[in-house]
Order: sequence, then structure tokens, then C-alpha cells
Amino acid sequence: MSLSNNIKHDNFTTGKFSIIDPKAIIGVNVIIGNFCVIKEGVQIGDNTIIMDYVELRKGTIIGDNCYIDSRVSSSGNCIIGDHVTIRYDTILARGLKLGNNTYVSPRVMTNNLDSHKNTIGGAQVGENCFIGTNAVLQHGIHIGDSVIIGAMSFVNKDCQSNSTYLGIPAVKIK
Repeated sequence: MSLSNNIKHDNFTTGKFSIIDPKAIIGVNVIIGNFCVIKEGVQIGDNTIIMDYVELRKGTIIGDNCYIDSRVSSSGNCIIGDHVTIRYDTILARGLKLGNNTYVSPRVMTNNLDSHKNTIGGAQVGENCFIGTNAVLQHGIHIGDSVIIGAMSFVNKDCQSNSTYLGIPAVKIK
């Protein structure tokens, strides 16, 4: 592990007090903020911005041209596509997949365990989706392409492409 203090590396820049494992793969023109923890096996694509207090655990893969806001946490083995925005204080559960051009609003929570603590895997989210603030995506669900999930919705079933879902539990309204 290396502790950074406003360092410009060959390919990327880090803020103060970030810890980056030397086995992490960091793309070109990446900016990593202050107090971040980037573990072994993490891959970050080109032109991606990682803000402050972000923790990315082993096996997290982030595509090109992404924006990861402050206090986002990944429990590992997540795949984030290209041109994805993940806003403040979101939790990315193990096994989550986010498709290209998806926008995740603040404080979204994903889960990978069932009620018996069995690992099911994180949600699979298609391309061009919008996930509203404080939404919860339950384990093992599939969300198609171009889906809108309303704020504070609880998604516990699969969602069809080109649709809008909201509520607790989330239901298709369009």
C-alpha cells in the first residue's frame, strides 16, 4: 500500500491521505480525491474521477469516463460500465453490475444477501438507467435497459426495459 499526499503519478493524480494498493490498475487521466482506499485488484478506467472518502474493495472494476462521488463504498467484485455517475454515499454490494450511461442518485443501497445471509449476488442494472435517491436494489434482481427507478423505491423483483418503477415495493407505472 502507498499513502499519497497530493501526488501526480505518470497516469493519475491523488489527493491527500489516499491509500492505493500497488496492484490496483489505474487508467490514464484519473483523479483520485482525499482519504480514498483503493484495494488490490481494483481497476479504474481512463478519465474517471473518484471524489473523497471512497472505498473500493478487491475486484471492483470501473469503466472509462465515470464520476464516483464522495463516500461511495464497494464491497468488491462489482462491475461499473463506461460513462456511469454514482452519487454521494451509495453502497455497491458484491456482485453488482451497472451498465453504461447509468446514473445512480445519492444514497442508493444495493444488497447481495438474502434474509438467511446466503450470498445471492448484487443487482444487474442495464444501460441508460436512472436510479433515484435512497432507492434500495435487492439481491439478484435484473433491471433492463433504459429503466427509471423512482426515489425511495424498494426494488425486489426484475424490471423490464424501457419502463418506470416506483414505490415500496416498486411497481411498474409506465
